[in-house]
Amino acid sequence: MLDWLGKMLDLPEEFLACSGGKGGGVIQGTASEATLVALLGAKAKTMKRVREEHPDWDEATIVSKLIASPACTELEVVMLDWLGKMLDLPEEFLACSGGKGGGVIQGTASEATLVALLGAKAKTMKRVREEHPDWDEATIVSKLVGYSSIQSHSSVERAGLLGGVKLRSLKADEKNSLRGETLEAAIKEDLAAGLIPFYAVATLGTTNSCAFDCLEEIGPVGNKYDVWVHVDAAYAGSAFICPEYRYLMKGIETADSFNFNPHKWMLVNFDCSAMWLKDPRWVVDAFNVDPLYLKHDMQGSAPDYRHWQIPLGRRFRALKLWFVLRLYGIENLQAHIRRHCGFAKQFEALCRADNRFEIVGDVNMGLVCFRLKGSNELNDTLLKRINGRGKIHLVPSKINDVFFLRMAVCSRFTVSQDMEFSWREVAAAADEVLADKTMKNGHA
Repeated sequence: MLDWLGKMLDLPEEFLACSGGKGGGVIQGTASEATLVALLGAKAKTMKRVREEHPDWDEATIVSKLIASPACTELEVVMLDWLGKMLDLPEEFLACSGGKGGGVIQGTASEATLVALLGAKAKTMKRVREEHPDWDEATIVSKLVGYSSIQSHSSVERAGLLGGVKLRSLKADEKNSLRGETLEAAIKEDLAAGLIPFYAVATLGTTNSCAFDCLEEIGPVGNKYDVWVHVDAAYAGSAFICPEYRYLMKGIETADSFNFNPHKWMLVNFDCSAMWLKDPRWVVDAFNVDPLYLKHDMQGSAPDYRHWQIPLGRRFRALKLWFVLRLYGIENLQAHIRRHCGFAKQFEALCRADNRFEIVGDVNMGLVCFRLKGSNELNDTLLKRINGRGKIHLVPSKINDVFFLRMAVCSRFTVSQDMEFSWREVAAAADEVLADKTMKNGHA
């Protein structure tokens, strides 16, 4: 690794980002003591050779140009290919495929959603201008409309506000999943009204309940109507490194962009939000600005990631991703995901064994949605009592006017005993709340 980094700094044109060649394989297996020693050496040597404080180099690495720091660009290209292969993404998303696609590390999934929306907007604006040369930009923008499930994250709505376009929240089915027929009906309705559908978000693992939109249906509908399909798998995407969960992203080949957060569930420090694009040129067209001080001789030979994101400056995020993949290896990361999913099932079983409680929806991944049988007010009181005891902390949600509590398994230090402890806290708080209710009813 040290030799690879050293040669890359001296001869960047021979490496993947510039050459268009194929990257290396994904790290298999688990880490060893020798790996840890190599990592420490790599960190010292790499950071010494790529940081902007070099006395003979007056261009800052954070400018995000290939010429400013080839190591930053090269490692990011390779890491996104490694990660894409771990997820078994279609080759069209990978730089090593030799096609148009590639990956980039954004700061958050919110940024990725906005970047995809702006890319979709740029693509549609170009098409509509060619079809209607007499329409001005304001007229076209006023007709654009995008779609997402009512269960999608609030950042989708925010992307619409920042992008200056209309977004519609569509009704989900009984499993809180957006279906293809619902999307198609909305598109047909808007086309009939003279609007221009251009963007749709499919959420794989919603924040409220970890529900999964039906990408297998949504994707073909988007393709049929030339609507950009963006997949937001911010939390659940990490689980797709495990083959048994990949059925949940069936239809991914129909998507135009895909995003998940390694910093949420894959043991990578914040911020690290991985995004892949089948055709990045639409995003580049939307963001491309080239003042003289940002130009360089190698433009076009490799990704200029400043054109793939909102800010110009960026961190060397790929290095920490490389560290995690090397330190843990795929097998340990898979074990981490499976362990958390197992803990969620354990908590679900404890909850079902107490007939005072009910499970809300399906238990997916590391999230359990549950509530006391009774009113929303009763469950709000329970939540306040649990959090007020100060031993565990839960966050609530509400779907179809049903208030419930969420047990999310998040920590890499979680063990089975923590699930038992958490359930005892929930049950004890329920005892108190129900006793108070009985006493109050008795006095009434």
